[in-house]
Amino acid sequence: MNANIKAISYYLPEKILSNDDLSEEFPEWSVEKITSKTGIKKRHIADKTETSLDLGIKSANKLLRENNIEPTSIDYIIFCTQSPDYYLPTSACIIQNELGLTTSCGAIDFNLGCSGYIYGLSLSKALIESGQAENVLLITAETYSKFLHREDKSNRSIFGDGATSTLLSKCETGSILDFVLGTDGSGKDNLIVKNGALRNKRENNDDINSGDYLYMSGSEIFVFTLKMVPMVVAGLLKKNKMQMEDIDLVIFHQANKYMLETLRKKINIPESKFYYFLEEVGNTVSSTIPIALSNAIKSKRVCKGNKIMLVGFGVGYSWGGTIIEI
Repeated sequence: MNANIKAISYYLPEKILSNDDLSEEFPEWSVEKITSKTGIKKRHIADKTETSLDLGIKSANKLLRENNIEPTSIDYIIFCTQSPDYYLPTSACIIQNELGLTTSCGAIDFNLGCSGYIYGLSLSKALIESGQAENVLLITAETYSKFLHREDKSNRSIFGDGATSTLLSKCETGSILDFVLGTDGSGKDNLIVKNGALRNKRENNDDINSGDYLYMSGSEIFVFTLKMVPMVVAGLLKKNKMQMEDIDLVIFHQANKYMLETLRKKINIPESKFYYFLEEVGNTVSSTIPIALSNAIKSKRVCKGNKIMLVGFGVGYSWGGTIIEI
C-alpha cells in the first residue's frame, strides 16, 4: 500500500483585514485596485497573543474532531513554520502534549515557506512507505503578519495568517507520486527577515527598512518564479511519465492572482484545470496549497481517482512539486 492523504482541515484567525480596511489606511489604493492587483479581497490576521503554534494546534484539533480520528493513532508529527514560538523547544513536541498523543510519537519542526507543504508531503511519504510511521500529522502554520511593517501596503495586501493539518496514512486507493524538489540559496536576500535570530539581533527599530521586518523584492521573485515553475511542471510530468492531459487539476502555491495567471498562460494550462483559492484568505505561505486542496475536494472539483498536480515555490529560493491521486 502507498502513503496518501486521508484528511485535511484548516484554521483561520477570527480577525479579518479587508480591502476596505487597507484602502482606509492607504487612500491612494482603492478597493478595486487592490483586488485587481492581487486577486485577494480579505485576509485573516492573528491577534497579538496568537502564534503559529496556537493556529497549528487549533487546526489539528479541528482535523481530529471533524474526522473522528483517535489522537493516539498518530505516531509522527511534522510541523512547518517560519514564525516559531521559541528557538527551543521544538514546537512539534509541544503539539504532541497539547493533543494528547502518545510519548512514542516522533515530532520534528522544519523551517520552509511556500514550498513547505510539498516538502512535508515528501517527508511523510518517506516515513510511511519505509515503515517508520503509520499515521503522520503534517501541520503548516504561519503568522507572516507579525513580520510586516504597518506601512508596508504591498505585503500587507498579500499575506494572511492560517494553519492546516493533514493526516497521511497507508491507503488502499490513491497515492502520492514522485517529487521534483529544488533549492537555490543565492536568492535568499530577495525574501527575508534579516533581524531577530542569532546572526543579526532585532533592533526594535520602527524604520520599515531596518531589517526587523519582512523584505520582498517582488520583481526578483517574479523572475525566479517564471523561470523555475515551468521547469518543475515539465519535470513532474516527465518523472511520472504523464502528459498534462492526464492531470485533472493543477494547484500552485497561491501567491497572488497576477502571478498565477501569468504562469498558467506561460505553461499553457487550460483554465478548466487550474485552481484558485486566495480571494478570501490571501497568501498563507506554506498553507496555501492544503487550503486550496481541501476546498477543491469539498466543492467536488476533484473526485476519487483524479490526479492533482501540486507545486510550491518561493522563499529560499525553494521549490517542489508532486502529483497525487486521491
